Amino acid sequence: MRENLPALERWYAAGVPFGLATVVAVSRSAPRGPGAAMAVGPDDEVVGSVSGGCVEGAVFELAQDVVASGEARLETFGYSDEDAFAVGLTCGGEITLLVRPVTPESDPTFGAVAEAVAAGEPITVATVVDGPAPRGATLAVWPGATGDTLGTLGTTGLDVAVTADARGELALGATGLRHYGPHGERREDAVTVFLHSFAPPPRMLVFGAIDYAASVARIGAFLGYRVTVCDARPVFATPKRFPEGVEVVVDWPHRYLRGTETDERTVICVLTHDPKFDVPLLEEALRRPAAYIGAMGSRRTHDERYKRLTEAGITDAELSRLRSPVGLDLGARTPEEVAVSVAAEIVALRWGGSGAPLTVTAGAIHPAGPA
Repeated sequence: MRENLPALERWYAAGVPFGLATVVAVSRSAPRGPGAAMAVGPDDEVVGSVSGGCVEGAVFELAQDVVASGEARLETFGYSDEDAFAVGLTCGGEITLLVRPVTPESDPTFGAVAEAVAAGEPITVATVVDGPAPRGATLAVWPGATGDTLGTLGTTGLDVAVTADARGELALGATGLRHYGPHGERREDAVTVFLHSFAPPPRMLVFGAIDYAASVARIGAFLGYRVTVCDARPVFATPKRFPEGVEVVVDWPHRYLRGTETDERTVICVLTHDPKFDVPLLEEALRRPAAYIGAMGSRRTHDERYKRLTEAGITDAELSRLRSPVGLDLGARTPEEVAVSVAAEIVALRWGGSGAPLTVTAGAIHPAGPA
């Protein structure tokens, strides 16, 4: 929903009904995961996508129907072997969509949710998908034991149970279906609720304000990271050398990182390949949470850096987290090609990909992987 917000906020503020389709479950090789959304507004304007084009035509009609009827619907799309031209997913997967009408009257929480998501605030939206509760009812949950909530799923007990789970899922950045009894009991046969966590964008920290850093920063922003470039040299660390929206910091890399919060989604790219910068920086990086820690340099640079880090007391377990030399073997030469190589390694590590050409692999193209 994040990328569709400008249109959705405009329609909502104007009080114009629109249909919002959200992927709530997938199986096998589905092209988009839970949380992917598509909306149909006035004058047949469409924003977003739920399948990359396979079923969007049918979803367009569904969205129009739910706006006309005022009632949410749950629909599943798969692949039909009997009729190749049937509406379905050509990739062989299956997606389940909740399609619901949105207006200030039907969903009084939407405005506050949109405002929080646009501001990068963490929030989870719980929506009834199926069972003995109002389908499409929403409950917005902010983090913290005393955080706010807005809306209701129908009963106090259900709201309390879902609120507790929503805060736990938000801490993990997780999204998915949960099952409850009508009053919040832990049961598999009653109310199905979709918990959609909107965690702030993950951070990418790029150290070394060189040409490669500009390309890595650009592709990092494209992938949805909040990018910061840091270098101790003010002549290189200037905003005009980097894409718009990228934060540029002049500071010693290890000192900046020491004062910066990271988490299990943070990506750290060390492009300085200068021992006086990268050794103290990597000492700090390898001892803190991060999803990816990569360092640029030749094989010789890597061996020398590895030796210095070992002498500094970095353990084998800590060193095993270091991706060095950085990136996948694509034969990259230019800064832009190297950025693709680095991004490919980050994506492969996130989802458990092999990095091998798909033509030499077998099985599902989009297997289940880490969140």
